[in-house]
Amino acid sequence: MSKFTLGILAVLWQVAALSAQDDTLKAVDLEHIVVKGYRFNEVTAKLSDVHGTYIIGGRKSTVLPVQDLPANLAEKTGRQIFAKIPGAFIYDMDGSGNQVNFSTRGLDAHRSWEYNVRQNGVLLNSDIYGYPASHYSMPMEAVKNIEIVQGTAALQYGAEFGGMINYVTKSADTTKPVSFESINTVGSYGLFSSYNALGGKLGKFSYYTYYQRRVSDGYRTNARSDAQAQFANLKYDFSSSLNLQFEIGRSEYVYQIPGPLTDSMFYADPRQATRSRNYFNPDIYVPSMTLNWQVSPATSVQWIVSGLFGARNSVEFEGFADKQDVIDPVTLQYKPRAVNIDNFNSKTSELRILHQYGLGKMKSVVSAALRYFNNDMHRRQQGKGTTGTDYDLTITGDWGRDLYYKSNSISVSVENMLYINSRWSVSPGFRYEVGGTDMTGYIAYLDEGEVPNHIDHNIPAFGINTKYVINEGTQVYAGISQAYRPVLFKDIIPTSSLERADKDLEDAFGYNAEAGISGHTSDWLKYEVTLFHMVYRNKLGNTVQTEDGVDYIYKTNIGDSETNGIELFAEAIPVQEKSIYVSLYTATSLMKAVYTDAAIAVNGENTDISGNEVESVPRWISRNGLNIGYKELRATLQYSYVAKSFSDPSNVIDPTPNGAKGIVPSYGLLDLNFSCRFAGHFVARAGINNLLNHQYFTKRPLFYPGPGVWSSDGRSIVVSLGVKF
Repeated sequence: MSKFTLGILAVLWQVAALSAQDDTLKAVDLEHIVVKGYRFNEVTAKLSDVHGTYIIGGRKSTVLPVQDLPANLAEKTGRQIFAKIPGAFIYDMDGSGNQVNFSTRGLDAHRSWEYNVRQNGVLLNSDIYGYPASHYSMPMEAVKNIEIVQGTAALQYGAEFGGMINYVTKSADTTKPVSFESINTVGSYGLFSSYNALGGKLGKFSYYTYYQRRVSDGYRTNARSDAQAQFANLKYDFSSSLNLQFEIGRSEYVYQIPGPLTDSMFYADPRQATRSRNYFNPDIYVPSMTLNWQVSPATSVQWIVSGLFGARNSVEFEGFADKQDVIDPVTLQYKPRAVNIDNFNSKTSELRILHQYGLGKMKSVVSAALRYFNNDMHRRQQGKGTTGTDYDLTITGDWGRDLYYKSNSISVSVENMLYINSRWSVSPGFRYEVGGTDMTGYIAYLDEGEVPNHIDHNIPAFGINTKYVINEGTQVYAGISQAYRPVLFKDIIPTSSLERADKDLEDAFGYNAEAGISGHTSDWLKYEVTLFHMVYRNKLGNTVQTEDGVDYIYKTNIGDSETNGIELFAEAIPVQEKSIYVSLYTATSLMKAVYTDAAIAVNGENTDISGNEVESVPRWISRNGLNIGYKELRATLQYSYVAKSFSDPSNVIDPTPNGAKGIVPSYGLLDLNFSCRFAGHFVARAGINNLLNHQYFTKRPLFYPGPGVWSSDGRSIVVSLGVKF
């Protein structure tokens, strides 16, 4: 029996005793009673069948509790935060703490761009057609939960093959007019982070706002980061069924890019740098307005109007790892750097309606949405920058490329969850998206007529999901859903006069299929096993063509790929009583992704790569951990293993001299984290990341930040103290 229950029974006993002594109940002073309990809520959960205005039943979903995790939140260590997502691939790219690069099921993790990324339901992808990467980066200290819906989420949330990931931020403490939270972190390699938030409620008005600043020298030489983020949420409750909220978030950082390494450089000293004058700087604003209206007990309406505005800036001395950036002995200066600036101007309006209705004796639910998207992305590249060493976007002369990528689309989606009986539900649905993209502008090395490119988007997509509840603790689910990915800006820009872009490119199109079983045995075992199959058609790449006896690179659709796999999550809780908690978990995936009917340019010739493995898809990804809780103390020991993977579609095994291609070796890492709440208002965290100081890297990128080896962080210690009133 819990302490809370015992406390309530004690109060009732005293009241009953007094009443027995006197028929007239008198005002008396009761003995002071303290009811104290401990919460152990690091266990993941699933989204309900109906979540807001979305239908989730029949899909694989996970809710990750973040605010109580004993994890390295200041540096957004993905393998710790997403530890309980089987197959989560974490790409270390932009320095610790700057960006989350997350994917599942063999998709590309670059800035999580295979996912529909949201914050409190607001779209965060920079340009869902031209550049779907998420450059906006909120502090993880501000996040309460992370909601993930995989694979078959494409019909409702958007086109993305990966699914949806929604960062749910902390919100106002509605029990008081003013509340305050501060989390301050220090760590190895010059890390200092300070997160400060205010919130509260005054009548029908509530608010929540934060400011965060984080600086770090970085694990590698010349890898300094200086980041900041601001956010404000203002909400007004017109009634219990109608509210309007306005949010605006900003994230900005300057990251000094240390440059790629060759393999020999990496094994000699993984902390060394090949660049000292390279910088990356995204500065993103996301304003939004959300109307939530509970029209009736059966009908809900949500309307989100949002925008994403800002820039992605870089100044770099470009080239492979073996190309040195040194002072010219003739000019006594460095060579000019290349300056690139992307300006984002994305606007989205999304109206959603969910209605519950009766069908015979069973209830059913229909969800419908209408989304309009408009973007005008301005890309300026190959500007001749300065010969200096500081972050400076100044250029001399004209841009080498000055392009506009204008897109607009309107999509409608409908899904209906039908309850066949009290245990079985079926959810058919469809999505139809229509729109167009126009690229115009100037490329110095191309004729004017070679630049314009128009792409039509006219894509119907269908899907169906089902769920059957075997008993109170066990359910099975299955589904199939089509998905698509519009042609990206970078895929149609010729990088030299020897390249041309296909004027009849097709959007990538395919489907996700999954089937799984999840459940729990009493209170001590939780599990989920999922089989998946994903087909990704019309992948983009380069081939070789000949015209008038001249060979040139042709940017076009190169073929298809298929990914098959199994995902396992299991957590055993052998001890969970009173003030003690012990759990063991594993999140493990086995998958294989191969190209089918595909060919690319290799050494100037078209080469069939059918049967080759897709790059950056490890066969095994396994994260395993031990959690221990005693009263307010938590400890987590985690082991992460990622198998080797290929770095390019041609499946080169032996590393090239410049490090651009070759196998990515397997690696295993240990992390140890602690957290402790004390004095009612304080929480302390401490962690040792990469406990055994294993030297590793996660990927050899094919484009930004440059081909080659990018060392991931070695051992580090991080300590934080939080206070909340």
